[in-house]
Amino acid sequence: MAEENNVILHGTWASLFVKRVELALKIKGIAYEYVEEDLSNKSPHLLKYNPVLKKVLVLVHNDKPILEGFLILEYIDETWKTGPRILPQEPYERAIIRFWANYFVQHLLPSTAKLWKSTGEEQEKAQEEVLEKIRFVEEGIPEIQGNELGLLQILLVTTFGSHKAYEDVLGVKILVRENTPLLYLCVTSLNDLPAVKEICPPHDKLVSLLKIYWQIALESTTD
Repeated sequence: MAEENNVILHGTWASLFVKRVELALKIKGIAYEYVEEDLSNKSPHLLKYNPVLKKVLVLVHNDKPILEGFLILEYIDETWKTGPRILPQEPYERAIIRFWANYFVQHLLPSTAKLWKSTGEEQEKAQEEVLEKIRFVEEGIPEIQGNELGLLQILLVTTFGSHKAYEDVLGVKILVRENTPLLYLCVTSLNDLPAVKEICPPHDKLVSLLKIYWQIALESTTD
């Protein structure tokens, strides 16, 4: 039986995309091996399993690789029927959840990326854009609870669970109680769940890495 459920996750500790998959595996109660990849010296296994993109994240199930975040989450949900569902079974509810998941990827995350490539007035404009899109999420998504872990909750807590670290580095607020009280409460509650605490990166370690990332991002805009 062990051979039939050999699960290996190749990732990096600070990646929110990797954290999504880790959280899904824990929700489902799936035993897995985690391989931390050095992106400056990628392992032969990573290059073997993802020869086209040559990057994380990669989930390997019984020596078969599955690539890309949402595809991996759906694969986990469909392969392991035990445990809570990550996506609803009812087609319309499933479509709504997928819409908001795509909104995160196509609209919200690109807006947050602007915060890392700007300063001063440009950063203030980027912050307002982010707050507006988060507000749009709060007004539009189905009712969510902070003690449940479906796809939307996974996206929310991995995207905003470490918002205090982002704010310490950038000096701007990303998740604001007055702006989106329901999402703020939801993320706060999710952060208290044992499964979330297990995958949450240490605050100080994350701040140190984000300072480096921000410097690199700013330098890239002046090249």
